[in-house]
Amino acid sequence: MQVVATLSLKGGVGKTTVALGLAGAAQQHGVRTLLVDLDPQANATIALDVGDTSATVADVLDDPRRSVLRRAIAPSGWGEGLDVMVGAEQTERHNHPDPGAKQLSRLTRALGRLVDADEEDARDGGAEEHDLGPYRLVVIDCPPSLGQLTRSALAAAHRAVLVTDPTMFAVSGVQRAFDAVQTERQRGNPDLQPLGVLINRVRPRNAEHEFRVAELRELFGPLVFSGVLPDRSAVQQAQGACVPIQSWDTPGAREVSAVFTTLLGRVLRSERRPRAATAPPPTR
Repeated sequence: MQVVATLSLKGGVGKTTVALGLAGAAQQHGVRTLLVDLDPQANATIALDVGDTSATVADVLDDPRRSVLRRAIAPSGWGEGLDVMVGAEQTERHNHPDPGAKQLSRLTRALGRLVDADEEDARDGGAEEHDLGPYRLVVIDCPPSLGQLTRSALAAAHRAVLVTDPTMFAVSGVQRAFDAVQTERQRGNPDLQPLGVLINRVRPRNAEHEFRVAELRELFGPLVFSGVLPDRSAVQQAQGACVPIQSWDTPGAREVSAVFTTLLGRVLRSERRPRAATAPPPTR
């Protein structure tokens, strides 16, 4: 099971859009996926059109038993093959600025339950509300801050997709996100690697955007994905309709979907062949 966190320490860059796009690409290609909505805004949960559950990810972080997981995970409204660990505003109570090791390990323990063969839930009691897994991919949508929630995701993840946009604040945001990944590797998750930097909302023939994209490529080199996500209204339209971008039949949607298909391929290849540690990019 490959665990990927979509990460940004700058708000409003489209981190949830990337999480949803990757999950939609996985569903389209038959890769059974769980999306974990760690953002207290729960926008991914809303876009995935999830029904009511008797627990949320906040309850899982309180008590990561399999019986609680079953109550917090539900099928997405997008169809088979994509489940959601439901987000909620109450998750904010777990976003401590300086968490301890026990707090940071809860999400890792919960995801470990998904692949644990022990029948420990038999003694927990309660009916199964939804079968768990087996999942090949877990996508964690993080909040845009470096508190307990984002650090918990990095402690549990194998790869991190660093999401940014082509603005003057992009470089510092990517640098801070990269530093957070490197710090978490050193603190206790040596399996964690930055998968790459994905630039979102790029407008063609926009001089400012072209300059910022070039700046990011110069500073972060091969860490920046060759494909960028174009700024297309189809993304907002699909999210507003609570459907995957892959099923929104417009030229702009197909252009965006192709980038997510490429991203999925890179995620799955990293699962088969672990990457060497990435050297820190230069700072400004």
